[in-house]
Amino acid sequence: MPASHFLLLLFICLVWAGNFIAAAWAVQTMEPITFTVVRFSLVLLLLLPLLRFPARRQWLLLVSCCWTMGAIHFGLIFFALGRSADVSSIALLMQIYIPMSTLLAVLVLGERIGWRTTTGILVSFSGVLIMGLDPLVLAQIDVLLLVLASALSLATGTILMRRLQGISVLNFQAWNALLSVVPLALLALWFEDPIQGIPASFSAPDVWLAVAYSAIGASIIGHGGFYWLIQRHEVNRITPYLLLVPILAVLLGVLFWGDRPGPRLLSGGALVLAGVLWITLRARWRRRPRIPKPAPPSP
Repeated sequence: MPASHFLLLLFICLVWAGNFIAAAWAVQTMEPITFTVVRFSLVLLLLLPLLRFPARRQWLLLVSCCWTMGAIHFGLIFFALGRSADVSSIALLMQIYIPMSTLLAVLVLGERIGWRTTTGILVSFSGVLIMGLDPLVLAQIDVLLLVLASALSLATGTILMRRLQGISVLNFQAWNALLSVVPLALLALWFEDPIQGIPASFSAPDVWLAVAYSAIGASIIGHGGFYWLIQRHEVNRITPYLLLVPILAVLLGVLFWGDRPGPRLLSGGALVLAGVLWITLRARWRRRPRIPKPAPPSP
């Protein structure tokens, strides 16, 4: 990988890590579902020229992907950030979506995994159990459940997206925003007060900077740059570096959000990341083409 591509990948990891801080900051002023609606609206506004209609047979799958990876996933995670006292636990817990995706691939797609991958999954889930015993997490069980539900929704969307064809990443981002805005807006009108909340937030311009960061930085630049990279490199060469996202998010949480993660949170998070890394490396090893051994010379 050229140095410029590697630096771009590191930049994307940093941007995605910073999105936890930006979202946590925004939902202190703007209600979580309303923030999600505003974020998706900005993404839709910027990507509307790239919106292209998919094939008719792809519609149901597209809607399912957008709701699971968009409305449900982001709605739950931003709601969790609004209720949480820290960012670190959420950034670490969200990584459980990778073992969840592997399990769903076995249950739904009929994929087979060996005992080594199963071990990685068990290690990750044991990390979640240890994190759940941390006093900070025990004090906010509702946040733990919200994050796990968000991770399950993202894992479901990841499995569904494997069957999605003929849709570019920015076109998907545009549809994701369009199809997520409507149900989220209805939820915001039902549970929150966006009609008064959005105008009131104009007195806090830093909230809108956070919205712009989340929409433009994390969604458009982050996902667009990541898609650009995976078009030029093997996916399994890039995905291990994504483990930098929760690590950077924890560091940013400590530096800028006042997080003070305890030993159970850190050790449990380390187990989650270790299991995720092992699953990722095993997937990379399985997909690597095996070179046949040369035949021994004839006597």
